[in-house]
Amino acid sequence: MENENVLILGLGGVGMHLTKRLSNEGHAVTVIETDPHLIRQASEQLDVRIVSGNSMQLQLWEHARAKQMDLMLAVTNDDATNMMAGLIADKFGIRRKIARVRSLDFEKGSVLPAEELKIDLMVHPEELVAKEIERLVLRAAGNDMIDVCQGRMKVLGLRVTEQTPIAGKTPRELAAVYPFPFRLVAIARGITTMIPGASDVVRPFDQVFLFALEQDIPRIMREMGVQQRTLQRVMILGGGRIGSRVAQLLEGSMSVVLVEKNIHTAEELAGMLRNTQVIHGDGTDADTLITANLDEMDTFIATTGENETNIISCLLAKHLMNKQNRDPNGSVGKTVALVNKDDYLVLASTIGLDIALNTKISAANEILKFIRRSELLSVAHLHGVDAEVVELLAPFGSLITKKPLRKLANYMQDHRILVGGVETQGEWQVAVGDTHIQPGDRVIAVCPSLNLNDVRRLFQ
Repeated sequence: MENENVLILGLGGVGMHLTKRLSNEGHAVTVIETDPHLIRQASEQLDVRIVSGNSMQLQLWEHARAKQMDLMLAVTNDDATNMMAGLIADKFGIRRKIARVRSLDFEKGSVLPAEELKIDLMVHPEELVAKEIERLVLRAAGNDMIDVCQGRMKVLGLRVTEQTPIAGKTPRELAAVYPFPFRLVAIARGITTMIPGASDVVRPFDQVFLFALEQDIPRIMREMGVQQRTLQRVMILGGGRIGSRVAQLLEGSMSVVLVEKNIHTAEELAGMLRNTQVIHGDGTDADTLITANLDEMDTFIATTGENETNIISCLLAKHLMNKQNRDPNGSVGKTVALVNKDDYLVLASTIGLDIALNTKISAANEILKFIRRSELLSVAHLHGVDAEVVELLAPFGSLITKKPLRKLANYMQDHRILVGGVETQGEWQVAVGDTHIQPGDRVIAVCPSLNLNDVRRLFQ
C-alpha cells in the first residue's frame, strides 16, 4: 500500500492504536480530537498532525485539509458522530470511509444501511470480539487456531509444559525430528514476543505458534499431546454487550451459565436468554463460582468491563477447574479474558491465562485488513502476542524472488520476519531454507506488527 493521507476522528482506544500503526508505517496521519489529555499524549508519542475540536464542526475538516485525504476513519466513542462522518467525508471527496459503530442496526437490509451513509466498512468492535470468542470456544481443542489462505494452512497456538515434546528443542532440531513439515513461527515468553531463529530454544511455559498444512494439524496435535474433545459446558462472567452476545451465540450448541453481578441486569438477561442459566453473583468470589458448578465447566470466559476482574476471575477459575491435574493442553480448564488495557494484555499471557482478547485491537485489525486489501491478500493477528500473519503476492523482480530463503536469512532475522508457507502452481507447502519463491507465488509471512514495512520491502 502506498503512503496515503489519512484522517482519523477520535483518539480513544481504537483511534490511538490506528494512529500509532498507520503513522509508524509512514502514512501522513491527521487527527481531530477534543480531549486535551489524549491530544497531549499523542503529541508526545507520535509524529502526526492534530486538530483540536469537535469533529462535527465542518471548519475543522477544512483545517484538517479533508479534500486532500485518501481515507477517513471515524472511531470516536459516539455512533451518531461516526455515521454522520461518512456523509461529511463524502462531501469532501474522500474515497474510502470507515466507521466504528457499536449498534448492529445499520447492516445490509436495515432501514438505514451503511451504503446510504456513504460508509465503505462499518466495524462493530463488541460483535467482532463476541464472534471471535465463539470461534475459539467452538474449536474443540480449546487452543487458539487461526485459518490462513482459506483454511488450507493453519496456525496452532499452545502452551508448552515440561512434558510437551518440543520443550528444550530448537527449530533446527524440530525439523530433524518430525517427518512431516511444520514451522515454529512465534514464541510468547513472558512479556516478549519472539520470531524464532534456527537456534532459539523452546522452554516450558512458552506460548508457541506452529504453522502447518491443514491435513497435518491433527497429527501435530497428537504429537504435542493436545486432546481434541467437544466442548459442552461454558461459564461466562459478565452480562454486558459482549457477554450476553457470546451466550446468545453459544446457547444453541452447548450448556451455558452466565454470572452477572447486577441483579437488574441478571433478571433482564434471564428473560432474554432462553437456553442460558443466568446466576446473580460476584465472579471474583470462589463460593459463587463453586455454587455455579465451575468445576464441571470446560471453559470460563470473563467479559466484564473491568480488566482486573476479568484477569483475577480467570486465574481463580483456572485453579478451580484444574484441581484434578487436567492436561494443560486438553479441552478442559480453558480461560478466555477480555483485556482492554495494553499492559495487562501482555501480563495476561505471562501469568497463565489461555487467551486474552482486546476490543480495540480486534476493531483496529478489521480496519487494517480492509485498507490493506489491495496489497495484502489477508492479515491475521496472533492473540496475546505482538505478531501478524500476512499473505502477499511475490511480484516479478522483488527481493524475495531473487534468492532461496536461506540466503535471505540475515535480512529476515534482523527484521524479525519468518516465511511460513508458499503456494506455487496452486499447491501450498511449508517453507524451508531451500525454498526459492518465484514471481506470482503467494506467500505467508509472520512478523511483529510494527515490522510490516520491512516485509513490504521484500515484496517490492
